[in-house]
Amino acid sequence: MGNEILDNLNVETGRLTFKDVRYMLIRPDTVVDFQKAVEALVGPEKCAEAMMAGGYTGGSRSSKRYKEVFNYTDEEIVAFMCKMGGEIGWGKFNVIKLDVPGKEFIVEVENSAFAAAYGEADRSVCHAIRGVMAGMAAGIFGGDVSSEETLCVAKGDGRCRFEIKG
Repeated sequence: MGNEILDNLNVETGRLTFKDVRYMLIRPDTVVDFQKAVEALVGPEKCAEAMMAGGYTGGSRSSKRYKEVFNYTDEEIVAFMCKMGGEIGWGKFNVIKLDVPGKEFIVEVENSAFAAAYGEADRSVCHAIRGVMAGMAAGIFGGDVSSEETLCVAKGDGRCRFEIKG
């Protein structure tokens, strides 16, 4: 079974690109250790905002690019980005609801790399995923969104769940 993302790794140049967008592979514990260090410095809420903002930027830019350059429909953008999430090792993304006119998007993630690396927590911790999904939804919905991780494996839930509303 091929992996559209990893099949584009150019070992000669050291670049991993897909549709002219550059990606990089990084261990989840590297990201999570950074997250925990930032939490210790500024607190969990501000860290969550910062991690979410980084993800938001990536999701928003990707959503816009796939729509404008490749003429993907809203549904194709969501399907592609959720598939990509699995291909880059973030977890298995399952779209529960996509209501573009109603500006509502719900996605669940099994085996979140972030939750697994974080370990046990009393709060949701998958801020990068929440940000990417929110940024993507904002691009599709054409405006601001709110996003929440309502379930998280780090809290003991069976999966992570992200609810985004415009």
